[in-house]
Amino acid sequence: MAHVRTSRLRLGSAIAAVLALTVGAPAVPAVAATPDGHDAVAAATQNALPRYPADATRIAAAGPGGFLTAGSREKPELRWTRYADGTSTVLSTSSNSNDGSASDVVVTGDAPAPFQYRVVKLHDMATGAAPVTIDLNQLGANYAYVEAVGSTLLVEVTNADGTHELHLVSKSGDTVSDRKVTGMPDGAAWFTATGGVPGSALLAYDRGAREMPKGGGRAVVDLATATVTETYEGSQPGYLSAHLAFSATHVAWTEYVSGVGFEIVVAARGSGKTERILVGKVEELSLGLAGSWLAYAVPTRLTESMGSALTPLRARSLETGETVTLLDHMSSSVPGPDGTLLVRGGTVEKGEGLYRVSPGGSGTPPVVEQVATTGEPTKVALNQARVPAVVDFAANRGRVQLSWELSRRNVSFAVELRHTRTNHVWRQYVPADQTVTGAGPLSVVWDGSYHHAQDDSPSYTTAFNGDYTWRITASPTNGVGPDLEATGAFKVARKAAPHDFNDNGSPDLLAVDSWGQLMTYDSHYDVQADRLRWPYGATLGSGWNVYNQLVAPGDLGGSARADVLARDKSGVLWFYAGRTDGFSPRVKIGTGWQIYTKVVGGGDLTGDGRTDVLATDTAGVLWLYPGTGNANAPFSARKKAGTGWGIYNKVTAVGNIAGGAAGDLVARDKDGVLWSYLGKGDGTFAARTKIGAGWNGFSHIVGIGDANKDGRPDLLGYTAKNLYVYPGTGQWATPFGARSVQVNPNDGEPAESPF
Repeated sequence: MAHVRTSRLRLGSAIAAVLALTVGAPAVPAVAATPDGHDAVAAATQNALPRYPADATRIAAAGPGGFLTAGSREKPELRWTRYADGTSTVLSTSSNSNDGSASDVVVTGDAPAPFQYRVVKLHDMATGAAPVTIDLNQLGANYAYVEAVGSTLLVEVTNADGTHELHLVSKSGDTVSDRKVTGMPDGAAWFTATGGVPGSALLAYDRGAREMPKGGGRAVVDLATATVTETYEGSQPGYLSAHLAFSATHVAWTEYVSGVGFEIVVAARGSGKTERILVGKVEELSLGLAGSWLAYAVPTRLTESMGSALTPLRARSLETGETVTLLDHMSSSVPGPDGTLLVRGGTVEKGEGLYRVSPGGSGTPPVVEQVATTGEPTKVALNQARVPAVVDFAANRGRVQLSWELSRRNVSFAVELRHTRTNHVWRQYVPADQTVTGAGPLSVVWDGSYHHAQDDSPSYTTAFNGDYTWRITASPTNGVGPDLEATGAFKVARKAAPHDFNDNGSPDLLAVDSWGQLMTYDSHYDVQADRLRWPYGATLGSGWNVYNQLVAPGDLGGSARADVLARDKSGVLWFYAGRTDGFSPRVKIGTGWQIYTKVVGGGDLTGDGRTDVLATDTAGVLWLYPGTGNANAPFSARKKAGTGWGIYNKVTAVGNIAGGAAGDLVARDKDGVLWSYLGKGDGTFAARTKIGAGWNGFSHIVGIGDANKDGRPDLLGYTAKNLYVYPGTGQWATPFGARSVQVNPNDGEPAESPF
């Protein structure tokens, strides 16, 4: 393909649709894609191939025995790699400057760019012999390097009268041969050239002064006889035609058409006729010939953010117009020996590497063969999923980062998490970041919520515990390769929460309305908005107005589900074991509970890991019922825990609010002062501490657990219209922070008996 020199123009960026219309729609790819199940076969094939250098930015030259690669500007390196055994030789680590075409001879020089070379070294990589040095200064200051084809230098000589000649310079031993090329058109000057056909070079030239050229042409030079054998007139100067290609049957070059863009000009050798193919305004174009097939593409690195209609390397028959796809993308190319092309690119089937494009037989499409591999896939691949097997949301305020390591990140990325039992989903779209396109992780932060199915808007519903599946879709933004789709599984499992009645870890508020219906309101704390939301309410049952005491103590029965205690008007105590979808049928667990004015539950008061219950009688005695963890007999015999509790009109178990040994209580007296009692861990409490006054404005005070996802239990104060959240601080002297007002869950209307 085109050998582009650093001193010449580059062709433009977005390819026009005109080219596709002109050259026809592509047929079946010459290298077809294979299913993912064939990846192991492709990997085995790649392991047998030479390794294409990982740091190489382009293919620089290629011969029968190997290929030359160039490094980056930051890390220059010229490295020759042999096809036969994959061994490599580093020629330079200080410069990427090189030249040479379609042979095992690599040319280096004494300047950053080949057209500036004065002292040229020819390295025969096939023999490993010492470099041959040709000093153009010894031939004359008017000798200027143009190109090397094999061991022959094409040199432009400027005469004293201003005319120009093309010379062929070579060296054998100590003897330098200098031959003038005959048959050049009059006025030809300012030469560029390329190889690719054995024994020949294709030359581009201008006429007139470099500053004001009068038009140009192309010529084929026979290197053995130093004669021009063919000429082709062009409408544009040759220096605008950095893209040159030729084969045994055709020559091709590019020309610029003002206001339109570039054209590819193709001629059958010896016919004298040319065909013009409109390309349009493009930034860069790779051009080559494989027999009678024209190969073309806009060079696109695998990790580039954008592609175009000409990102795939395609070949068009110059005889029939048939078009086939050769590679899914390419980034650089050079002419190879015997009419071949060497292309750095990739296919979905075989991955990234170096490919040889050879003429097919009897007019058939070119044959594509991978000759070296980088070991990288061309399609987007999932290298590793960093999704925990179990997610518990215990840290980072209920958020968890999920990551997927991809082979490249120039993709738009979509994640879907789906709860297996309920089919609820959470989705996140991650747009492509043009600054980060190589291999690495793409991550999302899941806040443990769901989205509405119809429009993907947040539902503010906390995710349930249980089995989940994840699905990712990565769509390449440059169009190279198919979308990646991958799936996996994980679980969400949280420690049992005292007020979680639907198995999603967030505390719920229970309430009985005037018709006796038991309602549950699921909470969701929106960390970003710092707001407690109540996404929905549900009815769990009816007939609950037969009870005059309702308690949500947490897990009493040892099932890791929050349970409920209910006392009826005759003093019978009933146990409702929690399930993920409500409660099991009630079980009678005691009688005579009418002697108690208050029944309280919601923490481990004895330090044994089980939930305990407290009750105050009419004499103000506080009784402890130690929990057993047995649903059939959830308490052991009562123990006296204190006296004088008759002064309080509200007692609430709040869990461990001070970071001490056990669960704590808060109690409100008749004057509205709220007091804290810190548990000692033996069923008794330390001396009370005043929290604050003014609490008689609340009809209910509920120790709901950790409502704001900071790991500390919080307190709710309920009025007729509003709900106030008092966040836990973990400090015994000031256990609650400044309150925030929230709309109560019953759409702003009071729930009659919240607990």
